[in-house]
Amino acid sequence: MYPRLHEAIKLRNLKQDHKPTKSLLLDIDFRYAQFYSQEEFCHYNMFNHHFFDGEAASDVLNAFIREDGGKVVMVADPPFGGLVKPLASSFSLISQRWQEGHKSADGHTDMPMLWIFPYFFEPRILGCLPSFTMLDYQVDYDNHPLYKHGKTGRKQSPVRIFTNISAKKVVLPKEEGYRFCDTCERYVSPLNKHCAKCNICPSKDGREWKHCPACDKCVKPSWKHCSFCSRCALPDHPCGAGPQREGCFSCGSLQHKRRACPLKDGRGLSRNVKREQKKTDQACLGETDSHPTSQFLIISSRTESAL
Repeated sequence: MYPRLHEAIKLRNLKQDHKPTKSLLLDIDFRYAQFYSQEEFCHYNMFNHHFFDGEAASDVLNAFIREDGGKVVMVADPPFGGLVKPLASSFSLISQRWQEGHKSADGHTDMPMLWIFPYFFEPRILGCLPSFTMLDYQVDYDNHPLYKHGKTGRKQSPVRIFTNISAKKVVLPKEEGYRFCDTCERYVSPLNKHCAKCNICPSKDGREWKHCPACDKCVKPSWKHCSFCSRCALPDHPCGAGPQREGCFSCGSLQHKRRACPLKDGRGLSRNVKREQKKTDQACLGETDSHPTSQFLIISSRTESAL
């Protein structure tokens, strides 16, 4: 499920100085079929667990995960805008196929998986897959305008690795500043300091978090404790002491909600305003006699990124 990693494995096998590693790419982009054989690529939609080539492609996956005693690791890098539940469901179905014939030597009953996703999705991922944990490793993207180091990217990437592999077994590179916390028994980022009161390394975003005695937990360094809300939040957050920012979505009034707005769904608008709106809509749709329109230009974008 990871084109760049798939290609890196193939290039590594060409050196012939070690035992070859097999890989199978599952991707929705059908163009990969021009470069890889049927045993190396399956046209697949990870959001609904659909194989476009039917049972033949499904059998390729079954044969792959059962080969060599089931020593398989799944690496997934789905679009960040995708829903967590459909992805977790598809990954679980693949793991169930692996479970039918294998059990790992260390007692694991699930296929080892690495899921690359932003850290702020941690509650949703753990809600769907409780056996997963989030590693501190910050994943950078070379060709992404935001998720990379440098002048044009973020200072710290929000992308992390979620896995059902024991965190203490995943060794993070010490040359990048990662260190092993003996108390938490896992590798953490350089600024993720262990909190003696919380008894964890609390940071999620790579910054050094601070402990709030009132909340009895560690919070982001930019947060401050609000006595009115009885919690930590950003200094300019809306709370009970500040002005009410909620109101009508339709007209912006703070006196009522949208369901009680007199202008809801166009009701209450004058006849002249409705007539002008109709003329504008007709002009946009090409229904006026003076400027007929025969085609529309619809611009959409699809972000593709790889490590």
